[in-house]
Amino acid sequence: MTDEIVRLRKAINESDNIVFFGGAGVSTESGIPDFRSADGVYNMKYKYPPERIVSHSFFMSNTEDFYEFYREKMLHPDAMPNKAHYALAELEKQGKLKAIITQNVDGLHHKAGSITVYELHGSRSRYYCMDCSKKYSIDAVLEAAGVPRCSCGGIIRPDVVLFEESLDQRVIENSVNAIRAAEVLIIGGTSLNVYPAAGLVQYFNGNMIILINKSETQYDNQANIVIRDAIGETLDAALHGG
Repeated sequence: MTDEIVRLRKAINESDNIVFFGGAGVSTESGIPDFRSADGVYNMKYKYPPERIVSHSFFMSNTEDFYEFYREKMLHPDAMPNKAHYALAELEKQGKLKAIITQNVDGLHHKAGSITVYELHGSRSRYYCMDCSKKYSIDAVLEAAGVPRCSCGGIIRPDVVLFEESLDQRVIENSVNAIRAAEVLIIGGTSLNVYPAAGLVQYFNGNMIILINKSETQYDNQANIVIRDAIGETLDAALHGG
């Protein structure tokens, strides 16, 4: 066990007020590609630039093309939680972890058993009709051909935040309050380059920032512990390692 893992374990053991802030790197160990790495979604070759496809204007004007890309590249219905998701759920059950703030839309934190999860960018597990607001599950998209339609005839869309759309204000407020109240902030699997989500870190007033990410971030010099490794293996080692 490395010195950094030992320090991480000590920080976890000594605190009952931890908040976790995570990004796409949390789910790569579940087989879900991230967005901005060399193999990420935004670097995939497609007939439209992926970042344009996942925008509000593209969804409204090219809904069928959006869903073609969405089903092929962004839906991962068989993905399962990994060691990171389960470790965080365990810490919450122990009363140590007060909240998970995630930029991911895969719903794996909930699937692992976590309760207090603030999903900044929504969830691919939830869908609704744009006309009557009727709620649907992911099956509505998986079973439909082309654009999924509500029983009223309206278009069903994923409950995710597309480019050009604002984050949910209630989710933002809950996230800010959790970070402000935290004693320890663990940041994992995120480059901290996506705003406004990354800006939430500035509200932390606690004692320790722990950063677990394979690449450098702008907050490295502010972190008390920096670990350059897979987050699932890191958290599992801190909780269960010898």
